Amino acid sequence: MSELGTQKTSDGTVSRLLNVVESELQAGREKGDPTEKQLQIILEDAPLWQRFKEVTNEMIVTKNGRRMFPVLKISVTGLDPNAMYSLLLDFVPTDSHRWKYVNGEWVPAGKPEVSSHSCVYIHPDSPNFGAHWMKAPISFSKVKLTNKLNGGGQIMLNSLHKYEPQVHIVRVGGAHRMVMNCSFPETQFIAVTAYQNEEVSDLDER
Repeated sequence: MSELGTQKTSDGTVSRLLNVVESELQAGREKGDPTEKQLQIILEDAPLWQRFKEVTNEMIVTKNGRRMFPVLKISVTGLDPNAMYSLLLDFVPTDSHRWKYVNGEWVPAGKPEVSSHSCVYIHPDSPNFGAHWMKAPISFSKVKLTNKLNGGGQIMLNSLHKYEPQVHIVRVGGAHRMVMNCSFPETQFIAVTAYQNEEVSDLDER
């Protein structure tokens, strides 16, 4: 489990929410909650993600930030329709080394860079009723990945490191609490400043 850090913001509510999430994760709270026993999160476009995983997915990071492809989309069921929730996204390192592309494949290449930051992306529809989150797939299409710490809701990642996106659902209003943390192995990727594998660039038809 990664540590969620707080972002500097003028919005005190957002700061308090992130502080709550951080304390919940540090406390090692178990996933799930008795009031949301049937909660399920499904990855949309799973076959597309699997195609990228088979060739070792790469995500472009730029100074100004670049949107993800594939776009992370999920469907959620089992929330309390009348309760308020916020959805957050962060990116967890999957291993303890850097990677490099050699002779057509990715191989481990030494120790990872020390990451002193831990950015969290708050879905712009947050907070909202459970009914809102469950009515249609939830898209994180506005997330931008960068290799420079420049704020603005962008996520800073270290190039040539492997990450796995992780979704957090937090029930807000009254006592804030973590409802679920969820990630999908097929969404793992290596952050790069330019595609290394032509098979990945061919799949990205933007």
